[in-house]
Amino acid sequence: MQEVLEKYQTVLEADVNEWFKVGKTTDFPENSGACIKHKTKQIAVYNFARTGKWYATQNLCPHKMEMVLSVGMIGDKGGIPKVACPLHKKNFSLEDGANLAGEDLKIATYPVKINEGNVYIGFSD
Repeated sequence: MQEVLEKYQTVLEADVNEWFKVGKTTDFPENSGACIKHKTKQIAVYNFARTGKWYATQNLCPHKMEMVLSVGMIGDKGGIPKVACPLHKKNFSLEDGANLAGEDLKIATYPVKINEGNVYIGFSD
């Protein structure tokens, strides 16, 4: 299982060497998530329309190793945008992947950019 988690590493915008086009903005539901695949990774993409921001994280919930975060509920906790795992209710920051309950579980995050109506996710691998 550790091997699966290790393939998901947070990518900072400064480290991006590939912007991967994942679709048009209209392909993604507002105020919800959807899953895309890049190489061997499942990535959850969130269109947080009520704030005008986009986020991307690993789709794998590290608690029970289930590919479910893209269908989790998004919202905020204390002003921090978050996703809640639909199975286990663990809350993760969409900004940095931190577990908002302070537990030692974290998810990888990826930069997102919108250009001419297209959604791109930044990768460093």
